[in-house]
Amino acid sequence: MELKEKLISSFMAFEEACDVDADIHNLRSEAIKEFEALGFPTKKEEAWKYTSLNSILKHDYSVFPKKEDAIEYRDIKKYLIHDIDTYNLIFIDGIFSSHLSQTTHDKHDVCLMSSALAKPKYKEVIDQYFNKIVSRENGFTPLNTAFSKEGAFIRIHKGKVADKPIQIVNFSTGNESALMLQPRNLIVVEENAQVQIIERHQSLTDHPVLTNSVTEIYAGKNAIVDYYKIQNDRASASLIDNTFIEQKDNSNCSIHTFSFGGKLTRNNLNFYQRGEHCDSTLKGITIIEDKQLVDHNTLVHHIFPNCESHQDYKGIFADTSYCVFNGKVVVDKEAQKINAFQANNNILLDDKATINSKPQLEIFADDVKCSHGCTIGQLDKDSLFYLRSRGIPQKEAKALLMYAFANNVLESVRIPEIKKRITKQIALKLGVNLGFDL
Repeated sequence: MELKEKLISSFMAFEEACDVDADIHNLRSEAIKEFEALGFPTKKEEAWKYTSLNSILKHDYSVFPKKEDAIEYRDIKKYLIHDIDTYNLIFIDGIFSSHLSQTTHDKHDVCLMSSALAKPKYKEVIDQYFNKIVSRENGFTPLNTAFSKEGAFIRIHKGKVADKPIQIVNFSTGNESALMLQPRNLIVVEENAQVQIIERHQSLTDHPVLTNSVTEIYAGKNAIVDYYKIQNDRASASLIDNTFIEQKDNSNCSIHTFSFGGKLTRNNLNFYQRGEHCDSTLKGITIIEDKQLVDHNTLVHHIFPNCESHQDYKGIFADTSYCVFNGKVVVDKEAQKINAFQANNNILLDDKATINSKPQLEIFADDVKCSHGCTIGQLDKDSLFYLRSRGIPQKEAKALLMYAFANNVLESVRIPEIKKRITKQIALKLGVNLGFDL
């Protein structure tokens, strides 16, 4: 049985295990019909023309994982940013782990999606925000909606600042020969509120896992959202990450994506500026090798005037690795005085490494400052010669140039421990000790 048919046939069993009288029942039922009509995207679709899913859809994934495995903190410690105090939302094979997590209902709501969907106290928030800005251009988002049950629910109340960062980490144990996970996150940051969030998906074995994740983020007036995606999974793990952000007046949202590992990673990142004086930042570093594939698909939609957006993606590719960058900026006719910047710069370390880059501007206003650019090349020979002439070995000289190439993305990271972790990971990926104090 193909994966699509298996998922459709499994939906009824999934619904029977849930509360069929819940408000979300009709939403799930409509979503599975959408998925049945759309199916999985293929290379015939323009947005997926460079990325084939055949290699990850061939596995016989388990849709219903077994009960929570006996994972202890020592088993996952190295994957967490543990040198700072954080709220932790830890999921093991899609099931919330209460003994590894730290939630709160005190100053903020940092809890479970299943609780928010089921409890009357959250009904108003769910009705207002859940599934309101997701794109339905391909089958992945309705598929997630159809099976939406667990994930992170975060609500930072008006005028509040989250007292510590929040980590959302999804682990897969490998108890199944192949597993499909569908986490669903809803993050509401109300007017004048602030939050920092760290997200990670991590396999603990080499068994195939496919994660189809959907995250909705709502930033109210004057809200600040600082979000970090750390993607450094095993070569058997694939991730389809769908993130949608809606911003109101004077809000500031930044998302940093660090893609270092995984078989296939597709990042669908969509910003919708529905207010004036919004600021959107999208930055990423991708360093991959072997046959890894990373596909960044971004959209910033400027709907109101007097807003800014900044996109800066850097990539370093070795062996036969393959990357796609498809970045789009849309400026509506009414969105005058927009400042939009987009850059995608790449280094190919081997002849068989590939990057397909497609920066796009669709501008319908006449008083804007918009620019985009793309570079693809190799390390600068003159710079390399200069370092070698100063007695630096070739391997270390190349690593220093590559670190300098990626460093401006790190400069905007606001959590020092994240910057330290990513700097160390870059050094490991480059195979050298850069001599920094880590």
